Amino acid sequence: MTHTPVVTSVETSRRERWSWGLGSGVVVVLGFVAILVSDHRFFYLDDTESGAVGNWLALGRLLREGQFLPLVTTQWMAGNYPVEGQGGLWNPVQMIVNLISPSVDDLALLAAVVKIFFAVVLAIGVYRVALEYGSRPSWAAVAATATPFAGFTLFFEQPSWVTSLIGMAWVINAWASAVRYARGTSGPLPVFAFLYLAISVGYVHAALMAGVAAGAVMIGEYLRARALMPVLRLGAVSIAAALCGAVTFLPGVLTSGVTWRSGAEGTLNDNFLVVPWSETFSASLPSAVTSMQSWSGETTTAPVTYVAWFLVPAMAFVDWRRVPTVVRELSGPLIVLGALLLYTAGPSDIGPIRWPGRLLPFVAVALLIIAAVLLSRFGTLRGLRGRLTAAGVITGVLLVRALSSGPQLAGRHLLSVVFVVVLGGVVVAVFRARRTTAATALLMVSVIPVALYQVHNYRPVLSEWDFPSSQQQARAEFPDWTGTTLQLGDRALSDRSPEEATDRWRAQVYGNYAKVLDLDYVSAYTPVGHEAFAELLCVAYEGTTCTDAYRNVFRPDVYTGRTTADLMLLDRVVVQKAQYPMWRQMPVPRGWRWVDVPRPQSDQVAVLERVDGPVSTQEGTVSATVNADVEPVRSSDVDETLRVSSAAGGSVIFARLAWPGYTATLNGQPLQTKGLGDTFLYVDLPPGTTDADLELTFRPPGFRLGLAAMGAGIVVLLGLVVLDVRRRFSARPQSAARSSATGPSAL
Repeated sequence: MTHTPVVTSVETSRRERWSWGLGSGVVVVLGFVAILVSDHRFFYLDDTESGAVGNWLALGRLLREGQFLPLVTTQWMAGNYPVEGQGGLWNPVQMIVNLISPSVDDLALLAAVVKIFFAVVLAIGVYRVALEYGSRPSWAAVAATATPFAGFTLFFEQPSWVTSLIGMAWVINAWASAVRYARGTSGPLPVFAFLYLAISVGYVHAALMAGVAAGAVMIGEYLRARALMPVLRLGAVSIAAALCGAVTFLPGVLTSGVTWRSGAEGTLNDNFLVVPWSETFSASLPSAVTSMQSWSGETTTAPVTYVAWFLVPAMAFVDWRRVPTVVRELSGPLIVLGALLLYTAGPSDIGPIRWPGRLLPFVAVALLIIAAVLLSRFGTLRGLRGRLTAAGVITGVLLVRALSSGPQLAGRHLLSVVFVVVLGGVVVAVFRARRTTAATALLMVSVIPVALYQVHNYRPVLSEWDFPSSQQQARAEFPDWTGTTLQLGDRALSDRSPEEATDRWRAQVYGNYAKVLDLDYVSAYTPVGHEAFAELLCVAYEGTTCTDAYRNVFRPDVYTGRTTADLMLLDRVVVQKAQYPMWRQMPVPRGWRWVDVPRPQSDQVAVLERVDGPVSTQEGTVSATVNADVEPVRSSDVDETLRVSSAAGGSVIFARLAWPGYTATLNGQPLQTKGLGDTFLYVDLPPGTTDADLELTFRPPGFRLGLAAMGAGIVVLLGLVVLDVRRRFSARPQSAARSSATGPSAL
């Protein structure tokens, strides 16, 4: 927007790029630290506290024990981590997070540090992409700084959906590296690394966006340069990353037939997290709530479609007559933006892919990158009076849109307009005074007070579980119930009064709270589930059960004569008194008894335990036999060896879910595995079996195929590396000749 001195030194240019990039990272850290200081639990809400952090802890402990592809049988439908997908089992950065997590007592601080780190990674990625498309470093830094504070990111991903945040951070960096690789300024390794990290996070939207970004770059670079080979090379490295990342998703896809994901509903639109295009006019007013339907109702009571206060008004200061000259150069970001606008406007469900509003953070990224490039190249103050008038009209439209979505917040909207007008005027005045650095720095820093205002004036869109944030405190206040425990209760009934809200986590577990406590509970968080098991105990994704669960737990199975509790090798059943107020009158199964529970736990739960002590401590997981004798030899969660005999033929039933991926052999010969009621794993022994070796093994479905695909991907990558080295080597003599011809002045 003002005269910028021409850079005459390569070192000066490099220093400028590094300075602005570092500055954007510093502002992002300062902004989120300010939020953390004002609200210690801001980064520890909803899915982060109920799901993600518990998984980090559990997977970290398992990884320290050497379990790389863990199956935890006692967690039942939530313990098949390769199928869960989002644990980052194949993601080296997530593995580091998992390894560190058990050593951090303050889980709210742990979540904050991880999220702030990835917010910086995201900002750096946006900065890099903007530079590649021709933005000045200062404007690229403005876009980079604003991105992590965009509304959906601030109110959904930062407090809750950490996996989405991590995936987006890697995708945007892959985008930048893809542009550099296509243009010959970088090799295949960086783009491969970022694409692989994005895919192996295990978040399907991140994997899809990795493909969209790579495809957009290929199309955009072909339109820009009309050269096919760079596009083919980028396509090849993208395929290599996809092949290497396939092992992350194959177990989930090949297991989906027995999970909640088996019945894909097809394509439909119920408007949930669908974002109408009119929300564009909510992008620059910090107070504007959105008409997007979410958990808070028809209107989401937070500025989740906000992007940056200056974004829309700043378009009045672009010389639009010159913009068509760079449309081809900007085709990559424009393709990304166009695809995102189409997707986020609906439908709400495309098979198992749902809630298109999840990609709003990518919309913000694309808008900010395009704006940074346009303002860098075509920003102008010529005809200032007309441009100020246009900016004022735009701000008025923003106000009208905000009033239509949230008329009850009219006072806030008016104050927001005053803020945008006053600060916008100051920024324009600074630009007019030819102080570009000061003006863009002011834009960068301004995101912090806006974010603080939004955080303090709008309630979280997602739920607050209020787990104790200290591992030590959580364990100290919870009974040391060893063995395998099943909890029967309803989370909605756990905080009916302030007293229960304070004490509920001293006796009850929902979500992944048992993983925080490092206790063996059936109850755990799962977005995947096991359909037959969930129906058996009517258990929901976070461990809630219905009142029929008590009867089903102690109902005998027709084939074995054993109860569900016996088949699961349960040691204890914890009953929520709020769900079972007549618990004293409920029938007590044979071999079980009510035990005394100290206060305050006894105010919430009653506890049944086995009279003869725990059964989960036995060797192996055999829970019943029919006409068979078994002797355990060796057992772990992923394999088991037994010595078996059955004169007339019989069955061996295991306290394991009948997940796809189990194989069995009898004296080395394959034996079919089955599901008792589609739930409990069992095998039939042929007549005449005497002292035979029964071996049971679990490997995630698609594991071998995934490894083969990974091998193929690595081969493709190595070939691309060789080609890139040869290309660079052959280009050196030409580069040296050009340098000799131009002489020292070329520097």
